[in-house]
Amino acid sequence: MPHNLDLHQLASNIKLWGRELGFQQLGITDINLQDAEIKLQQWLAKGYQGSMEWLAAHGNKRSRPAELLPGTVRVISVRMDYLPGDTQQIKILKDPTKAYISRYTLGRDYHKLIRKRLSLLAQKIDDALPEDYPFKGQNRAFVDSAPVMERPLAEKAGLGWTGKHTLIINSEAGSWFFLGEIYTFVPLPVDEPQQPNQCGDCTACLKVCPTDAFPHPYELDARRCISYLTIENKGAIPEEFREPIGNRIFGCDDCQAICPWNKYAQFTGETDFLPRHGLADSDLVDLFNWTEDEFLARTEGSAIRRVGYEGWLRNIAVGLGNAPSDAKIINSLQQKRHTATPLVQEHIDWALAQQAMPKRRRKRKIKHSE
Repeated sequence: MPHNLDLHQLASNIKLWGRELGFQQLGITDINLQDAEIKLQQWLAKGYQGSMEWLAAHGNKRSRPAELLPGTVRVISVRMDYLPGDTQQIKILKDPTKAYISRYTLGRDYHKLIRKRLSLLAQKIDDALPEDYPFKGQNRAFVDSAPVMERPLAEKAGLGWTGKHTLIINSEAGSWFFLGEIYTFVPLPVDEPQQPNQCGDCTACLKVCPTDAFPHPYELDARRCISYLTIENKGAIPEEFREPIGNRIFGCDDCQAICPWNKYAQFTGETDFLPRHGLADSDLVDLFNWTEDEFLARTEGSAIRRVGYEGWLRNIAVGLGNAPSDAKIINSLQQKRHTATPLVQEHIDWALAQQAMPKRRRKRKIKHSE
């Protein structure tokens, strides 16, 4: 260890640089994830990951940072708030003709922005190290781009606690934020104490879930989660979940929206996270009528691209099936069916059958308080 390197001062500088780069919080932790590794193995054994095989891949590299990047001794964890200004979230959810899109994806894809900021922070750290420092220049930034247990690391770093909905909650900022990490070889002092769990007896997030995706508090069955069903799932959406999905065509925010701690959430100052192309308040039928070229043009630089045009139509078809019967909707479904893939056709046929039953009792579970 070079004798002239003040690790405490470097840690303070890193936090200052992080704030200057737009991160709302930064914490430093060690790499011991033994408890998280056991929980992950138990979760995988239950099959809750669904088709996300990558969660079981890479051996123990996900829970053992030094196996993913040999030489790692600390992890710098950051959060960046993403909640845009008032997007009339509850109003959109309660209007079955509108398309609800998860708030994190209304703007540009966060991966590039946060990775660039983290890379700049890693460079600042390297510049502060002596020229002969071991591993100089090898710190590595991650943003949901490698087998990294970002939420357990964020919790250990003091960014918040794991809520009953399995997301990180911060007592001063709620949960509307992205996470990112830098794996470093510098033995920086770790941050203590961690934020204590303050969920108490509250079960609002568990009760509000439209598809009952939480078998127990702090445990998510991804196979029932709307975010999984509309994004990660590449096949048909099981029929039992189609009506509960309602008008949520890309992701779901219900468990966050109802969390009492989000009264402390701050609106983002990042213009890249602000809604584009009217996606915060669009009619389902208008989005369904997009051609593939329009889809590609209007989702350029957006995380929505992940689902592809086929998945986009599949999801919206479900939303249209849950909308009130309307001749315009029926016509759009019928027109699109002629050129749709078999997967989309299956969901269009379901939607048309739903549209033919105008007096059916709806099962959508909008439980948010007014």
